[in-house]
Amino acid sequence: MRSQRVVQAPTHAYEIRPVNSKRIVKLDVSMSSQQVVLITGGSSGIGQSIARLLARKDFAVFGASRNPHTAEHAPGVEVLPLDVRSDESVRACVDTLLGRAGRLNVLVNNAGYMLGGAVEEVTIEEARAQFETNFFGTMRTVKAVLPLMRQQRSGTIINISSLAGLVPGPPFCGMYSASKFALEAYTEHLWREVKPFGIHVSLVEPGSIKTKLTSNRQEAAERLGDYDRWRRRALEATRRLEENAPEPTLVADAVLSIIESESPKLRYKVGKDATWLPRLRQILPGSMFEKQLRKTFDLDAME
Repeated sequence: MRSQRVVQAPTHAYEIRPVNSKRIVKLDVSMSSQQVVLITGGSSGIGQSIARLLARKDFAVFGASRNPHTAEHAPGVEVLPLDVRSDESVRACVDTLLGRAGRLNVLVNNAGYMLGGAVEEVTIEEARAQFETNFFGTMRTVKAVLPLMRQQRSGTIINISSLAGLVPGPPFCGMYSASKFALEAYTEHLWREVKPFGIHVSLVEPGSIKTKLTSNRQEAAERLGDYDRWRRRALEATRRLEENAPEPTLVADAVLSIIESESPKLRYKVGKDATWLPRLRQILPGSMFEKQLRKTFDLDAME
């Protein structure tokens, strides 16, 4: 494990006004050992859990959200407005952070959502919207911070992927899974390309985590009755898995370990299912693995 990297910082403090509070918290970023972190999708779920943990560990944490004024306040975390679908919004967010902190040491790309529906039901526009947030949103933030990190000859980029980027699932979330598969390939290329500049890149691949990802998922507008039975079964099974899953603090712990590591790995699987499901896919015949997947999501009656 490594201690926080020493980085020369500006000699001023900046102010944080917590959402829904008149109290002002001042963080003194003149402390040369304090690392500055930006977390997209940082106002709820996994993102907020990461933000809370890093703030407790004395990082200067900026959580970014499309709706910062309605975000739940986390002590020691400033919430900045950010829509990862917009080049202008991404530039403004990074410029605001640099204006206050003078540097950026860690970027955590967590913003994303799940689109539900059979592949046939999803329109091209809906698929584009899914990729615009889950994939191109990450590209935008990375492109915005890489010039600074290359100049610093240091930095850490952590992309929150998913078990769905390793094993196609859950059923009836094909576009979500496709966006995570794309993120996996993109991140591996990025990891290889920026190594010479002292920039670390890692993927965090959670399995089922107790968040509101499923309950908040968006649904394809078109509904084809032929899929109704199995769609309902798969959704209910996914909800059960999520309700019984580990807390998002498990993902936050993985992120902290990456930041503190001198030589972080490319991939970090989080949760038992994220470990054993990809292994099963490798060792089992395809038909046996498919049978297990159908059983898990109550799809046996599909045939």
